[in-house]
Amino acid sequence: MKRKYIWILLFILATGLFSAKSFAQQVQGSVKYLTTYDWVKMINSCSYLSKDRKDKTAYLWGNRSEWKVYNNLYFSSQRSKYENSEEKADPDDDEGYAGRKETFYLTRSYENKTYFDAIEMLGKVYLVSDSLKTPDWKILNDLKEVAGHVCMNASLTDTLLNEKIIAWFALDIPVQAGPDRFFGLPGLILEVSINNGAKTMTAEKIEMKELTKEFDLPKKLKGKQVNGAAYAAVIKKFLDEKRKAEEFPWGINY
Repeated sequence: MKRKYIWILLFILATGLFSAKSFAQQVQGSVKYLTTYDWVKMINSCSYLSKDRKDKTAYLWGNRSEWKVYNNLYFSSQRSKYENSEEKADPDDDEGYAGRKETFYLTRSYENKTYFDAIEMLGKVYLVSDSLKTPDWKILNDLKEVAGHVCMNASLTDTLLNEKIIAWFALDIPVQAGPDRFFGLPGLILEVSINNGAKTMTAEKIEMKELTKEFDLPKKLKGKQVNGAAYAAVIKKFLDEKRKAEEFPWGINY
């Protein structure tokens, strides 16, 4: 009789694991993120700038230090694509971000453990492809609700860009995708805060739906083909130049 109960328990556990795996394989959809840049906080987080330079910048920006845009993420358990949105997030943005046609596509293949990015930076388009390495996240134990989903947080440090990152991932959406270059947590990342709010990406709308052509890239993508190390070297050289000149590194994806 005891053996019978053990077999029943094993069957229930196996069925539950199979169902969870099947659910994860079927999950796909899109997320609209509101991305907010706080220029004053960004400059204050730049350690090599003098206090005088930071104070002058804060004075110049005054009460208009934030810039808001929308970005879209398309995801499944196997892959994801992140890109700029043509929708205008800030009605007071007279320059019209929606009219900008910068090349910006970040794609991830979790199944093949590779990535391909097309990024316009410093007047050039870089086509970056390499193997995909999961960030070294530290899972924390705080909980909060984001876009109607209970999320847990995790932290990460980017030594190249000198960024301290806090991400919030949904416990009920078992895919490892996220906004911008962030991924690798046991749930969909719905919010990211960089350097205490200097840049934030927060999910505003989540749609669970079958995707068809959303993962496609433009057929004619032209740019300099590099691997991850070469692209990081370009960023490092630019950051070193700005650090030496005591200038904020405008022109790179913060």
